[in-house]
Amino acid sequence: MRAFRPALYVSPVFAAFMLMTLVYSPMAMAAEVKITPLGSQQGEFCQLDRALILEDPDGTRMLYDPGRTVAGAADPRLGKIDAVLVSHMHGDHVGDKHIAAVGEGACKETKFPVNSLPNTNAVDIALTKQAKIITGSEMPNFFASKLKALGGDPKNSQLVRFGAQRMIGGITVTTVPAVHSNGISGHMIGGELGDMLNTAGLTAYAGPPTGYVLTFSNGLVVYLSGDTGITAEQETVVKDHYKAKLVVINIGDTFTTGPTEAAWVINQLIQPSAVIVSHANQPSTEGGKVIAGTRVDQFIKMSKIPVHVPLSGRDMSFNDMGKCTAGC
Repeated sequence: MRAFRPALYVSPVFAAFMLMTLVYSPMAMAAEVKITPLGSQQGEFCQLDRALILEDPDGTRMLYDPGRTVAGAADPRLGKIDAVLVSHMHGDHVGDKHIAAVGEGACKETKFPVNSLPNTNAVDIALTKQAKIITGSEMPNFFASKLKALGGDPKNSQLVRFGAQRMIGGITVTTVPAVHSNGISGHMIGGELGDMLNTAGLTAYAGPPTGYVLTFSNGLVVYLSGDTGITAEQETVVKDHYKAKLVVINIGDTFTTGPTEAAWVINQLIQPSAVIVSHANQPSTEGGKVIAGTRVDQFIKMSKIPVHVPLSGRDMSFNDMGKCTAGC
């Protein structure tokens, strides 16, 4: 006689519990964006630190404004790079020179002994990593010519203008207006034309500078301001249209928004969930702690939004709403 086996019954309450356990398991919750600052001094935020790596949950990695604090294409912190973003052509963003290696100690001791001209640090990195360079305005043709001259693929320099978009892996990239200058130095051009521009004290036209809006596969929208003053688009485009939840904003004053202006942009125009300071143009931390009276300190005190300081080498993780969940 066959033994009686009662049918398995799963209560609705138990089924709901198991579903919630699956949805909120560590694996499911891991769909966050990782941001890693690449500064000149490990664990600090120094005067010329600009570079960030932004990594999508799908593994796509973008390098933003490599500037002078990435130790060339051989910098071990880089790893895989799928795209390089350059906000404008000034040397501290595109990289006219750079550190020889990641340093320790005080920010004031930072030196940039390696000359990257006429190629630029951004081009050298993109060439070695076989990464795309994504820019707006008239910059793509300049980068394409550099890649071609070095034996790379000029098609890896790609355009995305205001209001348009490109997909790189799981990241949607668009550019937004920035108010700044954007000339190409004669030293980056080289040859007779470069010498003529330098002698005349002029730069070559590269179109307007840009900021970026990145939409990640987990839904997080990040605004990278580039070098800019206050713009109306920070409200109408960045906030109202793209609904950015995390902002990387420059606070260096003289050349960009200062801490007072940047705080007003954050508090009144964009109103994100969190902000990462950038481009402070002075040593801002000592021992990983913000130095009293610095622009960073001023900005933190004026911001109504949580402020995160990009200490070099420290990974920060953000969820889809722009909340930092680790490393901040």
